[in-house]
Amino acid sequence: MTNPIPCFDVVVVGGGPAGATAAHDLALEGQSVLLLDRAGRIKPCGGAIPPRLIEDFAIPDHILVAKISAARMVSPSAVGVDMPVEDGFVGMVDRDVFDAYLRDRAEAAGATRATGRFTTLERDAAGAPIVVYEHNGQTMRAGARCVIGADGANSAVGRAAVPGKAKLVFAYHEIVRVPDSLPDAYDPSRCDVIYRGSLSPDFYSWIFPHGPTASIGTGSAQKGFSLRQSVARLRAETGLTDLPTLRREGAPIPLKPLKRWDNGRDVLLAGDAAGVVAPASGEGIYYAMYSGRLAARAVAVFLETADARALRAPRRAFMRAHGRVFRVLSLLQWFWYHSDKRREQFVALCRDRDVQHLTWESYMHKRMPRRQRGAKVRVFMKDVGHLLGLARS
Repeated sequence: MTNPIPCFDVVVVGGGPAGATAAHDLALEGQSVLLLDRAGRIKPCGGAIPPRLIEDFAIPDHILVAKISAARMVSPSAVGVDMPVEDGFVGMVDRDVFDAYLRDRAEAAGATRATGRFTTLERDAAGAPIVVYEHNGQTMRAGARCVIGADGANSAVGRAAVPGKAKLVFAYHEIVRVPDSLPDAYDPSRCDVIYRGSLSPDFYSWIFPHGPTASIGTGSAQKGFSLRQSVARLRAETGLTDLPTLRREGAPIPLKPLKRWDNGRDVLLAGDAAGVVAPASGEGIYYAMYSGRLAARAVAVFLETADARALRAPRRAFMRAHGRVFRVLSLLQWFWYHSDKRREQFVALCRDRDVQHLTWESYMHKRMPRRQRGAKVRVFMKDVGHLLGLARS
């Protein structure tokens, strides 16, 4: 006699920020939730989270490994432009600890945890989805009324149920231990963002403090470009070569939201699986958690009404809130990251106080105050000046 397949209201595939947030919110609403996550998965990530995320998702202070008071933009010619945080700080997290905290919180809210690798979707006799996954060499199954795929940029859930393909950048970083005696080039209260074609031909490299450790990484969509060699060069140039390396991680990162997040029936994507990483900046944690919360709300409506049209709501809501910013950032990346000459101009533009103010205002709070229209016009005119080569660097 075969054991019956366990059934849940929702199976969430992927325990990163998007999946863990969706599982947490649904469990709090009283839904039965299975949160399925692969063991040992840590995404390469600078780990910066804005105050809006800390507030909206109630992140406790002890999860922050550092608090950043400035960013330094470094040009191809090694000119550094500091952009002090105007109000408050940017929190830094280490993803192995942060993601584990979010999964534990989902479990505390009532979600059931499972470890395994998603393999496919099946259907029962009534047409309901069955999630098939591998655990310790065994094939496992879990039934659901709805499935949320939050399993990363190359989402296996997406490939199985939702058509569409994301535009990807490949990211790689090394987590290093920071000594008590700090190298001259390293500031534990500052994020360094390096724009140079030899380190990244179409994105950027970074050095982000994580308290006792640091993330040193780079990204590129160019096939054949060695991310590992790029990080090795960056560490050598900044005097960080001899620091002990604790982890090495690489993964694809999407830079454009998919045109569709649901299958029109009972599957919904969130986080990287839905493509919600900001172009140019690569910021993804806030957008992942926000999309996870939107997914949870939509699935709750679907479970109550059985109307699959509810699953369209997360993408519409996300694009209303952030679509314009994503389009602007995509244009910015396309133009400014095109050559070292343009990267040099871009870093020079970052000296401008209006640029700095609007950058931090939009990043920290995920909104652009209406009263800042004058500043936006000034930034636009300066940007046009740089585009046309009329502005001084």
